[in-house]
Amino acid sequence: MKILIIEDERELTQSIKNYFQPNGVHCEMAGNYKTALEKISIYDYDCILLDLMLPDGDGFDILKELKNKQKTDGVIIISAKETLDTRIEGFTLGADDYLTKPFHLSELLVRIQALVRRKNFKGSNNVVFNEISIDIFAKTVSVQNKPADFTKKEIDLLLFLIGNQNKVLSKGAIAEHLSGDMADMLDNHDFVYAHIKNLKKKLTKAGSGDYIKTIYGLGYKWHEE
Repeated sequence: MKILIIEDERELTQSIKNYFQPNGVHCEMAGNYKTALEKISIYDYDCILLDLMLPDGDGFDILKELKNKQKTDGVIIISAKETLDTRIEGFTLGADDYLTKPFHLSELLVRIQALVRRKNFKGSNNVVFNEISIDIFAKTVSVQNKPADFTKKEIDLLLFLIGNQNKVLSKGAIAEHLSGDMADMLDNHDFVYAHIKNLKKKLTKAGSGDYIKTIYGLGYKWHEE
């Protein structure tokens, strides 16, 4: 899971990042309006945490920009503003949830997980595709009702593929999902091939069907023939 934290309070941003990373959440940060616009223009996120009061702009304008670009990233507003008008405006502009500061990090994590489930997996905590079952909370995978050993990165990749069933995902899109904006610093995306190869091998060994298809020159697709 990849999120963008648009927040100018560095201490809060770092606290969120430190709490989320052990839970398999890749966090990117934007401390101002300009950086936030650059990131949402280039990258896609499972969820965006949006502070409304930024040093060089208004969080509502970021919501408008997301809407104009027809982006489908989930958005949770995190703000010290607690008025009915503010909440209504946020939801009207496309926000999915609203959390007032101060808040507990455990509640924020649960809200993000619930949002991603609603958007990608129809609200279920357990993602099932034929003989494959993934517990999103426990970060476990079973194939034909038997536990299978996968790393957190492999589970993240598996969920990404299943969540985009029948869509061709480029190496760049997969690299971005797994590594965030660090993907731009890499000389190539060969590590994507390695992750795909390992995932296919483990799924086959566990008794799964061959659902990961290589679309030569384009990328990969999760597809059931």
